[in-house]
Amino acid sequence: MARSDTRDNQREDSDLIDKLVGINRVAKVVKGGRRFGFAALVVVGDTKGRVGFGSGKAKEVPEAIRKATEAAKRNMIRVPLRDGRTLHHDIEGHFGAGHVVLRAAPAGTGVIAGGPMRAVFETLGIQDIVAKSIGTSNPHNMIKATFAALKGIQAPRAVAAKRGKRVADILGKKNKAEESKTPEAAEA
Repeated sequence: MARSDTRDNQREDSDLIDKLVGINRVAKVVKGGRRFGFAALVVVGDTKGRVGFGSGKAKEVPEAIRKATEAAKRNMIRVPLRDGRTLHHDIEGHFGAGHVVLRAAPAGTGVIAGGPMRAVFETLGIQDIVAKSIGTSNPHNMIKATFAALKGIQAPRAVAAKRGKRVADILGKKNKAEESKTPEAAEA
């Protein structure tokens, strides 16, 4: 039974893509000189609406990346997407000095975002979005602010279920019967 579980995990991991956002070299000063270590920041996603990020520290770069990737796989979230290509609505996210604005975009716009946010959107599977980072350019805070915003995204279906209404009522789309009752039709 344990073997089938590991196979499922490997199959699940195989369709995940990971992007290295940054590596930071840190030094600890000791009696004999400096001891160097590395900190890695990684974003992991399945390009179908799931994404996660993680950081790892180690004495060697590959080990730091491995630790960060494992942490990212543990911290994955699901984000509802409109038509599998953009967000349902505009939203802002905050974390520390990081402040990001994410805006849904029409088809064909592409990913207009800088640095760490671009890695998040590409691994998430978003094809059309406009994003702006206001405040810090620290990749850790930018990614955490982006995730804070993504956690706040709500699908119209979920909002309609909470309010006890239809999705069309939430989106503000009119029924065809209501459209025929326009003032011009009433005059005729």
